[in-house]
Amino acid sequence: MPFRYLIVTICLFVNVGCSPPSPKIFAIYGNTMGTSYTVKFVHPNNVDFDKTVLKKKIDETLVKVNMLMSTYDPHSEISQFNQSPAKIPFQISEQTELVLNEAIRLAHLTNGILDITAGPYINLWGFGPDKVPNRIPSASELSTIKEYVGIDKLELLSGYLTKSNENVYVDLSSIAKGYGVDVVANIVEESGIKAYLVEIGGEMKVKGEKSRENGWVTAIEKPITNERAIQRYLTIGDNSVATSGDYRNYFESNGKRYSHLINPKTGAPITHNLVSVTVIHSSSMTADGLATALNVMGPEKAKTLAESEGLSILMITKENGEFVEYMSPMFTKTITVY
Repeated sequence: MPFRYLIVTICLFVNVGCSPPSPKIFAIYGNTMGTSYTVKFVHPNNVDFDKTVLKKKIDETLVKVNMLMSTYDPHSEISQFNQSPAKIPFQISEQTELVLNEAIRLAHLTNGILDITAGPYINLWGFGPDKVPNRIPSASELSTIKEYVGIDKLELLSGYLTKSNENVYVDLSSIAKGYGVDVVANIVEESGIKAYLVEIGGEMKVKGEKSRENGWVTAIEKPITNERAIQRYLTIGDNSVATSGDYRNYFESNGKRYSHLINPKTGAPITHNLVSVTVIHSSSMTADGLATALNVMGPEKAKTLAESEGLSILMITKENGEFVEYMSPMFTKTITVY
């Protein structure tokens, strides 16, 4: 018995020859969707693997996603739809149809708060492709746009998308990055990789263990404008995480702050005290869309939806100058917080 305990002690403190070394983490970096992407993974030992080939597949796939869904590209599939006439079915790809179906589902789930037709409001306030947020729209301008904003202005049927008004404008930016994460994760898994982290512009998906018995740790940023700081560290299992906040993308006019998060019900930026929402979900696309919708919704409605639908969320509100956290029951049950 004493000899056995001696061996255990040597393994714990000397750590030489008693356990295998931590696996090496490889990384791939690139640019996409107006931001950057990162893929980190544990090299599969028993798989014929070429990192250069994997990067090429990832880049080609993300270029295709942009060609389908970017409103910044006037020749993309969704831009062609936006330029097409009303009441004439427009054929779309299977990928775009998949994203649109989820966007429509989330629109109904959130009572119209996630609205992919709200782009004209976003553009009018200067937060769209032109990025000139420096003016406050008039009431008449907002009223005019209201006539062609709403998920009910779209019909998706058997691979064809139809709009009821020629001014309907679809913007998938609230969900497309998450979709990009999902498709890259699929490519990584098809390459035989079992443990990975995929991130595009802050939207992230992780799977497996990056070291001996340790999962990937993700950081949630503190919702402050003047510095980068961490609010929480999380381990989320084999899931995706998306965070939406209004504390960086905004403009000020006459001492008033205007967020880039627009409520499609009013056409105006949000004004409540919910400053950050983090969503954990198996689908990065779904997490991406929900994070935006819940942030626009406000704390009380977001809390109600999270609890009724069993969503895993972390909300941060600002109350009397202090940050206050709310963790949904599902979040508390399934997520480890540091």
